[in-house]
Amino acid sequence: MQLIFPRLRSVYERLEPLSYALLRIAFGLMLMTHGIPKLLGRSHGSMADPMAGSVNLIANVLHLPAAPLIGWFIALLEGVGGLMLALGFLTRIVAPMVVVQMLVICYLLAPTFPWIDRGYEYPLMLVFAALCIAARGSGPASVDARLGREF
Repeated sequence: MQLIFPRLRSVYERLEPLSYALLRIAFGLMLMTHGIPKLLGRSHGSMADPMAGSVNLIANVLHLPAAPLIGWFIALLEGVGGLMLALGFLTRIVAPMVVVQMLVICYLLAPTFPWIDRGYEYPLMLVFAALCIAARGSGPASVDARLGREF
């Protein structure tokens, strides 16, 4: 593609790998902010006990068995999986799990779209970010790149 300002090509080429790493790192760290409070039994925003809130949602809204076990899986996915995404370690395994989690959240928040009304636009955006991360993998600035292997 021809650039309107060709002199910017070298800037864009230098920033491209960094921009993906920043997206992956920010996504993972953001996810961690939801998982760590659950794992540590700490409050998160207006939720005094986010783990109990998650387990309650799983048991009483989704009507799934083993709600505490699923709650722990989600807390680990957000906390440890978020760290793995931020570090670029096994991203092609973790990111698809986040896609499924966010799709379930979209289902729970439907039919309202605007996030301000507790809608699903924010988790839907996270679905697409996680899909991009799953498709692209860890990238050059990652633990996987250092190890020389990627899933």
